[in-house]
Formats: sequence, structure tokens, C-alpha cells
Amino acid sequence: MKTGTKIITLDNGYHLWTNTQGEGDIHLLALHGGPGGEHEYWEDAAQQLKKQGLNVQVTMYDQLGSWYSDSPDFSDPQTRKDILNYEYFLDEVDEVRDKLGLDNFYLIGQSWGGLLVQEYAEKYGTHLKGAIISSMVDRITDYTDHLEQVREEALSADQVAYMKKCEAANDYDNAKYQSYVDILNKGYIDRKQPSKLSHLIDVTNTDIYGAFQGDNEFVITGKLAEWNFTDHLKNIHVPTLVTFGEHETMPIATGKRMAEMIPNAKFVSTPEGGHHHMVDNPDVYYKHLADFIRQVEDGSFNK
Repeated sequence: MKTGTKIITLDNGYHLWTNTQGEGDIHLLALHGGPGGEHEYWEDAAQQLKKQGLNVQVTMYDQLGSWYSDSPDFSDPQTRKDILNYEYFLDEVDEVRDKLGLDNFYLIGQSWGGLLVQEYAEKYGTHLKGAIISSMVDRITDYTDHLEQVREEALSADQVAYMKKCEAANDYDNAKYQSYVDILNKGYIDRKQPSKLSHLIDVTNTDIYGAFQGDNEFVITGKLAEWNFTDHLKNIHVPTLVTFGEHETMPIATGKRMAEMIPNAKFVSTPEGGHHHMVDNPDVYYKHLADFIRQVEDGSFNK
């Protein structure tokens, strides 16, 4: 596949930004989180894998509504109904795959992208050579339970109580509240500071993020609150790597359990890694990823 940027037109008429880096016959399609986030933490994935001695063509894209791709008018109720659902974003992954001519490829997804990887591997697994679930649980209750533990570890009892008071009053713009969110972000999301993922403006599509997540990473007020894929894990039959940061918002115990429930999976973790552990500790993160791909390629994975 030709490297560089390619704009693809979806069947619904919207346009998506895609970008391919690297060389070789192994193809990796990378899904970002959010939802409503963007591709940025995958920009050096091909280079990082090359440092591990592996040539991989990495294709990333901004999902509909995200940064470089088209942004629908979400003030229109019909547009919200058509797009702000799991089915749309899942099928979008396969349309991107089809329009880029990918098959027998690896799929990696971070956070929300890891949710899409789980669902894609069940529905469209015949197209996959392997799947990588990066920092995403199979049921949101595990995540929300862990968030309470995270807040109690990082903040005082008074600070936690203040956050809960603001959340009950829907007072998310409160400066003091947001200062506590910043403490949590630096401890569990982007541990490597200053964050390489900082922008001069907030590039998150809050219409999408709010519909599924809420105001920030530490509250769930949207559709994700009810998401539970646990009973479907047994239907993922491709080789699967589950990778979590050792100091992040997703509980390690859940990642280990998921790897036990998926028929052909392995769990790994990244020391000193937060939710974006590919940025916090790239040498370990990409060694795990390179080892996984090599083992799938030579047939030794989980043997």
C-alpha cells in the first residue's frame, strides 16, 4: 500500500482521513479511542515496530467526527440516531478496511478502539490475522469500580467528595473539579509529562465523547455505562493480545480475565504505563506488540 495520506469517501458520503506509514507485507490497522479522539498516538507505530526489528505497514484513521475527518451536524436528531451508536462505528471499521484493500491483517484499538476490536473480531473476524485490545475492558462496570479505587488512591477524601458533589450537580465546568481531573489525568492517563498528546486547543469531538462517555475519563454518563461484551469473548477466535498499562484507569485483573476467556489470547502489561502506555513506555509496549506479531506470523503464539 502506498504510504502517506489518503482521503476515502464512505458510502454515506462523508470523508475520512487515513494515513499509512512503514513498509512490508504485514498490515496493522490502528483504531483510536475517545470516542471522538484522534489518531495521534499511532503516528510513530511503524517506526517503533521497526526499532523492534519488524517491518509493518501501519494505517491509522480519524473516525467520523474526529479531527481530520468530516464532522457531521450532530445537532440534527436523525444524524445523532444514525451515527452515535456502536453499529455505525463498528461497520465503519470494515468499510475502511474494504476501501483500503486490507485483508488478513492485524487490528489494534486503544480504549474505545479496543471496544471496537472486540466487536470486530466477533463479527468480521474472518478478515483478521490477529487482534490487539489495548487498555479496554469487556464490561464497563469493571472500569467504573476501578475508577473509584483510582480516585481514592490519588485524591484526599475531601477532594473525592467534592468531585462527586459536582458530578451530582452536573457542574463539570467547575475549575476546582477540573483541577482534580487534571491530577488524575497525569497519574493514570498520560503519565509521561509534558504530554506529547497536548494541543493548543481541545481537539476531542465532545458530541461523540459526551454521547458515549461523559465529561471526562473518570465519569461514565453516556451509552458506555451499559456496555457488556463478556459473554461474547468466547466468539473471538483469532490470536489476541490484551495489553494494559500497569498504572492506568483499566484494572489489570480484568485484562488477565479477558485473556483467559478469549480462546487464543495472552495478557501483557507495561510498567509505568498509564492509559496511553504506548506513549508512556513505548519500548516495552512495542516489544510486546512486535513479539505478538512475530509469534502469530511463525505459528508459535501461545504454543
